[in-house]
Amino acid sequence: MGTELLFRDDPYRRETEATVTAINDRGGIVLDRTVFYATGGGQPGDAGHLTTPAGTSRVATAVYGDDKADIVHVPNEGEPLPEPGERVTAILDWERRHRHMRVHTGLHLLSVVLPFPVTGGQIKADQGRLDFDLDGEIPPKDELNARLNELVAADHPVTEEWIIDDELRANPSLVKTMKVMPPMGAGRVRLIRIGDIDLQPCGGTHVKSTGEIGTLAIGKIESKGRQNRRVRIRFADGP
Repeated sequence: MGTELLFRDDPYRRETEATVTAINDRGGIVLDRTVFYATGGGQPGDAGHLTTPAGTSRVATAVYGDDKADIVHVPNEGEPLPEPGERVTAILDWERRHRHMRVHTGLHLLSVVLPFPVTGGQIKADQGRLDFDLDGEIPPKDELNARLNELVAADHPVTEEWIIDDELRANPSLVKTMKVMPPMGAGRVRLIRIGDIDLQPCGGTHVKSTGEIGTLAIGKIESKGRQNRRVRIRFADGP
């Protein structure tokens, strides 16, 4: 059955009671339900801690298990491990997660400002980047900053919807990434909609509206090959 993904229904939920279903051979902790996002789509896995009446285990990150159904909570080295069947409280490092959410939604806006195929991306708590397949020059930073922050300030709602696999196959233009296809095979695919300006498949966590992102700044713009341009964004108020 796998781990119940509570972050999917409510990315603002910060903790949950859960039961330990397994400790894997590498010391990873598997729960029946979790608020921890697992590494994927360029977004890092969440950190935080698990508490029991006997103590606390700090979690460095979360990843998908080998079967892709379970989420494995990876403890810091030397942390005490709960026992299978034990009840725990899973608590996020919320500030870090929320910054990931803001950056991730900001990158979706960047893909609106620069409407070119995406060849890669990465999300961090203080910045993010997208790599674009484009030939030639891109607009200057001040122009990109202005366009990006206009979209932020417009406070577009950010919502999710689902389509079946066949609908995505029939609408390939929804997919902006060239090298990574959204996960298919489960029968349906999750889409993130930003107002009436963007709609694309995405499994990550996002803020409720673009105004929550805060003012962004275009960072370094690099050439990564003949037709690959790497564009970074960061929070304008610093880390």
